[in-house]
Amino acid sequence: MMASSSGSGGSRPPPHCGGRRRVVATKKRDWTNWLSVNNSVKKIQRREISSKRQRSVSISNSVHRFRNIRLTEQYSTHDPKESSSFALPFLTKRAKVVEIVAGRGIIFALTSSGVCAAFRRDTKKRICFLNIFPDEVIRSLFYNKNNDSLITVSVYASDSFSSLKCRSTRIEYIERGKPDSGFPLFESESLKWPGFVEFDDVNGKVLTYSAEDSIYKVFDLKNYTLLYSVADKNVEEIKISPGIMLLIYSRAASHVPLKILSIEDGSVLKDFNHLLHRNKKVEFIEQFNEKLLVKQENENLQILDVRNADVKEVGRTEFMTPSAFIFLYENQLFLTFRNRSVSVWNFKGELVTSFEDHVLWHPDCNTNNIYITSDQDLIISFCKPTDSDDQSTIYGDGKVGSINISNIWTGKCVAKINWRNACLNEEDEDERRKVAGALEEVTALYYDEEHNAIYTGNAHGLVHVWSN
Repeated sequence: MMASSSGSGGSRPPPHCGGRRRVVATKKRDWTNWLSVNNSVKKIQRREISSKRQRSVSISNSVHRFRNIRLTEQYSTHDPKESSSFALPFLTKRAKVVEIVAGRGIIFALTSSGVCAAFRRDTKKRICFLNIFPDEVIRSLFYNKNNDSLITVSVYASDSFSSLKCRSTRIEYIERGKPDSGFPLFESESLKWPGFVEFDDVNGKVLTYSAEDSIYKVFDLKNYTLLYSVADKNVEEIKISPGIMLLIYSRAASHVPLKILSIEDGSVLKDFNHLLHRNKKVEFIEQFNEKLLVKQENENLQILDVRNADVKEVGRTEFMTPSAFIFLYENQLFLTFRNRSVSVWNFKGELVTSFEDHVLWHPDCNTNNIYITSDQDLIISFCKPTDSDDQSTIYGDGKVGSINISNIWTGKCVAKINWRNACLNEEDEDERRKVAGALEEVTALYYDEEHNAIYTGNAHGLVHVWSN
């Protein structure tokens, strides 16, 4: 998954996943450009949540929680009978699931073609499609817990797919099969390339960028009222952290100007320059509370404490630029993803955890296939099978993986879902093939903590429910 916008100095910052979501308008005006959702949606797992349970208790509960998980249900995002309502030919075709979210017992599945379907867990039936206009292509979803609604971000053929349009629909309306009862958001904003909209449920804010006038605006996520604007054409990128925003300006030869604002009112908390090596590309600048992470090409990682300017360095051979980060705010740790591997670091620059059995399936760290629990103690991912449980030699022609649940503190795999242990009757050949098929080419994953169920989507547009 690529980052959705440029970082300082023209570099691309690594992507993130989860609780904060940025959707960027596309440059080209044809549907083939945005069809690859992974290249247009930047997901950031920035959760400020409690993790006060004892770790030993947490590990024990984790093993029990995922014991006897089985494949219990299958849904399809494709319905030939309903496809006649779509005006665009590609919307009528079966496509892979790229995003899954859930709330109030409803599962929302978005496909790469831009179709979003809603399913009820209790009735095990599809409620409706969220595409309320024939030429609507949904690009991303955001479940707004503040007002129990689903926000869809869409583009339309009528304006050559060039502008992002947001809509909020209360879950109760979707439950009744009335997705057209929502209302549009941010209609005053021109969200054309390189404009974007970003939803941040940690701070309860929405950030928009209108490229036409180079203005960033911050809205309240509860009621969508405008809080303040940032009008500065020299800002290259904005990074959000709990309570603050980092403004990254166009770099000078030997430094990059930075500014930290209060997320609540936009007031300036700190204004400073960070020294850079001349003629070296900036690979990323990331903000994590009071810590600033800066990495230049072929240079050490710098971890700067913005309160006192203390700098810690991590050797470039020890810390190589990852393809993605996940910040664990409560635990003061961060995860890095590189070449299918996951590592956990602290802000002293020390490697805390390496995972013993957690080789990611997707080499580009498709974070649609990764979930961090709210206690920040478990990571759930779609993974490559190990030699000991290599189901790919039996089913799926090498395309069958496993769902691995690993402890973030210890790196140990506490549970695994594969075609063997997810079968009620391992001797039943039909059941084995059905389970193996559900674990083939998984393209999206979501863990419903309320119902202790894992939802996966695959390349065939199917959604599978795994529960005990």
